[in-house]
Amino acid sequence: MLQAAGWGLGAGSALVLGALVAWFVPVPQKVIAGIMAFGAGVLISALSFELVGEAEEQGGLAATAAGFGVGTLAYVAANLALARYGARHRKRSGGQQAAAGGGGAAIAVGALLDGIPESVVLGTSLIGGGGVGVAVLVAIFLSNVPEGLSSAAGMRKAGRSARYVFGVWTAIAMACGIAAALGFALLDGADPAVLAAITAVAAGAILAMLADTMIPEAFEEGGQWAGLLTCLGFLTAFAVSRA
Repeated sequence: MLQAAGWGLGAGSALVLGALVAWFVPVPQKVIAGIMAFGAGVLISALSFELVGEAEEQGGLAATAAGFGVGTLAYVAANLALARYGARHRKRSGGQQAAAGGGGAAIAVGALLDGIPESVVLGTSLIGGGGVGVAVLVAIFLSNVPEGLSSAAGMRKAGRSARYVFGVWTAIAMACGIAAALGFALLDGADPAVLAAITAVAAGAILAMLADTMIPEAFEEGGQWAGLLTCLGFLTAFAVSRA
């Protein structure tokens, strides 16, 4: 359980790393968008091969499809609710957060909504005595850096203080560690179909998040290179999963 918490915290710490870069280094808008595109490709690869694929092998198509649908609908519903309170553009690096009047609590809850499913999957990957899912861990870490970078850049343009920005991302990183530990503790010994459904729930939520937040930022600001960088991210994560 402690090991799961450590891996979850480690993956979540990439959010803080991205925020640090955004706060202290004047990263151009197109570079942020390019990093977002790469991170999106990484996550698409991970959820395709390491989450949905393995869930179907473990618990069957019905459990996987049901979990995927639940995760997608739950994320979309929660995201629609948060958008009313100004968290719609929480991952945008431009002036969208300021224009939307993003509420601090809503942005924090939105960031938590994005990070929890990934962390639970990390925790469940340790069930059975095996090591952590390296490909999933690398994918989450690589995608969290641009996520923290883009969102923190947007928060700064919206007038957020350093205490607020780093407080949010540190708290989210810690919550990711707790979620990974709970994923291991609560699901150890669960039926394979249940584990498959839980993994698919996370995959559905991640894919909905990608389509709703990361990919729009990447393609709106990244220009003609966004597609190439997304494919490079996908290929990188696929190579890691097969290494």
